[in-house]
Amino acid sequence: MNKPFAPQKLTALRIIKIGNSAGVILPKEALARLGVGIGDTVTVTETPDGFRLTGPDDGFDAQMSVAREVMARRRKALRELAK
Repeated sequence: MNKPFAPQKLTALRIIKIGNSAGVILPKEALARLGVGIGDTVTVTETPDGFRLTGPDDGFDAQMSVAREVMARRRKALRELAK
């Protein structure tokens, strides 16, 4: 059973240089709550209050898999519609 959400103390994260980009290091507790690990993808969404970081959406991946299958089967029809 999931624990009810309880706001946690804010943790300051330092921005570091990663090649030509910048990034932050997330604490392992944050990774665990997001359900992600090294190499996984997260989504950043801008909200009125700041930014929201979310883990992967398994339902979306399943939907995209079905969509790719349909696009492969109906490739000719989709090309005709694109004209």
